[in-house]
Amino acid sequence: MNQSLPRISAAERRARVAARHHLTPASNATEVATAARSLIGLHSTDPASVYLSSWARVGAVTHADVDHALYQSRSVVKHMAMRRTVWALATDLMPMVQVAASDSIAASERRRLACDLERSGVTDDGATWVAAAERAAMKTLGRLGPSLGRELSQAVPMLQTKITLGSGDKAQQIGVVTRVCTILSASGQATRGVPGGQWYDRQPRWVRMADWVPQVTMVEPLPAEAARAELTRRWLRAFGPATVDDLKWWTGWTVAHTREALADIGAVEVDLGGSRPGLALADDLEPTATPDPWVALLPALDPTTMGWKERDWYLGPHRSRLFDVNGNAGPTIWADGQVVGGWAQRPDGEVVLECLVQVGAETAHLVETEADRLTSWLGGVVVRPSFPTPLQRALSI
Repeated sequence: MNQSLPRISAAERRARVAARHHLTPASNATEVATAARSLIGLHSTDPASVYLSSWARVGAVTHADVDHALYQSRSVVKHMAMRRTVWALATDLMPMVQVAASDSIAASERRRLACDLERSGVTDDGATWVAAAERAAMKTLGRLGPSLGRELSQAVPMLQTKITLGSGDKAQQIGVVTRVCTILSASGQATRGVPGGQWYDRQPRWVRMADWVPQVTMVEPLPAEAARAELTRRWLRAFGPATVDDLKWWTGWTVAHTREALADIGAVEVDLGGSRPGLALADDLEPTATPDPWVALLPALDPTTMGWKERDWYLGPHRSRLFDVNGNAGPTIWADGQVVGGWAQRPDGEVVLECLVQVGAETAHLVETEADRLTSWLGGVVVRPSFPTPLQRALSI
């Protein structure tokens, strides 16, 4: 490593996580939108994660507070963006994220569905078919208002179409309504409104973005290069220093777009103590004050746990027990900027813990206190991650 580079240690990175991710009492956010904006967004593939990620970051937050942010004030909006993931994004960041990440996902999803339609013999012109389905779905949403996927399918005959995936004994037929709704989400035409089930259920009601948050659709789009640069600047402020691979993975960009965005914002190389340099904002090299001892119980797919591709500096050797085989994080216990274990819920709703490293008495007490607090906050509701992990499965019995 070049000794002339500014050095940012793992301890400094952990202190930044504490402060910038609102994970200590002193750094807690005052509202859900602030927490979401600081991290670009909160993961929402599992609807419960938005609530649990907010609980970990927003002082004295209630379920009603999260509901209000999502469905009344709409200061955060559910949207498909980076890595084809559903996020609860701060609403004011939506136009930038749309251009920087979501537009390319929408284009890819259109191509994939068009190919599957042609391969299944539904049409010889998949692109035209997909465009017609989008128009029909949006027209129907304008007429019906917020609608479950099955309601939309019942109202739009095209969305009852089935395609064949796989071949031979593994062939299966699936409906296209979910695929079309994914395109509507990624393209910014529609969003997930008030759900059809409980706060932890995956039953989205689809609504036109122009009806839900009209201010988003009225913003003049940024040029793609400027949008990617702005997303990079905000990401490095929250997650930096980090590597090129971290940013490329988190955004889902090509190497060329990743390096272009880093060059556009003037990111500087720093020494992270490894064989390759990291990158940071040029005005973000000063040390962070060391926080008091802290712990956090973060949910499955939390944006902090999922914030970097290269995770050894905070995860250690625990990937196989705390992540599934596809790289989805389960519930984790954090202490002073490192993952020290995982948590789950028993059938009666009690939060149970397992530390994978030895922790001191003070940390153990803080973790137990957080577990009791979360058990009380959940009030008997049992949240099951959509992507179970080995430790979460073992603890849930």
